[in-house]
Amino acid sequence: MSETVRAYFEAFNRGDTPAMLACLSDDVRHHVNEGQVRTGKDAFRDFCTHMSRCYREELTDMVIFEAEGGTRAAAEYIVNGTYLETDAGLPEARGQTYRLPAGSFFSLEDGLITRVVTYYNLADWTAQVSA
Repeated sequence: MSETVRAYFEAFNRGDTPAMLACLSDDVRHHVNEGQVRTGKDAFRDFCTHMSRCYREELTDMVIFEAEGGTRAAAEYIVNGTYLETDAGLPEARGQTYRLPAGSFFSLEDGLITRVVTYYNLADWTAQVSA
């Protein structure tokens, strides 16, 4: 199942939302850092559209872990980004760059991701883009 997670991240780095969606179950649960749980591919697509408007990001230094049986996976990586457009409730965007350690956790079933949980330190990000 780590192939599915790897394909998901490769699609992310290409900015290929349709390919990311192909890795997800129809009823995927998306737990975003500091936000509400979103359920379903439509909600995930909307999230990706918003993120692409406000941020340009590439994930590097990727390490993917897979639990025995292939039903769970995790990844640790560095988010290398540019803040493109001000996101509601956050500092003003002026093209600031940031480099942020982050991690994601996954549940998988029948070769598809059924749950994505992403964590990063929002205070660290805020300090970087506010400097």
